[in-house]
Amino acid sequence: MSCRVLMVDDNENDLLFTRIALQRSGVDFDVQAFERAQEALQMLAATPDHGIDLILLDINMPVMDGFGFLQAFEALPPAQRGHAVVVMLSSSSDPADRTRAAGHACVRDFLRKPLDKVAAAKLIDLVHAP
Repeated sequence: MSCRVLMVDDNENDLLFTRIALQRSGVDFDVQAFERAQEALQMLAATPDHGIDLILLDINMPVMDGFGFLQAFEALPPAQRGHAVVVMLSSSSDPADRTRAAGHACVRDFLRKPLDKVAAAKLIDLVHAP
């Protein structure tokens, strides 16, 4: 079973480490990455048949942070959101960030960076959960 993943993170190293964890997880992840939240949103809006299953979203990014992305994502028409679920992947240890993320219906989990292969393998369960 494969899973289409959209990673949104402004840090190239974090994108690389997350991609490696996904590759080592034993799950067939098809990964697309954006360093700018606005570009990721533009792709989702322009490609309603994107088939994205999972969005791994950083919080602290320039111009539009992860919470700005969540607001804009939830404002997209359902056809443009598709069935994508969001997992916050952040270095933040602030409980307020976790609480704020949980307030968004599309957010299924909040994980701390760096992602490891065990946590990466469990992401598939979030995607296919009811």
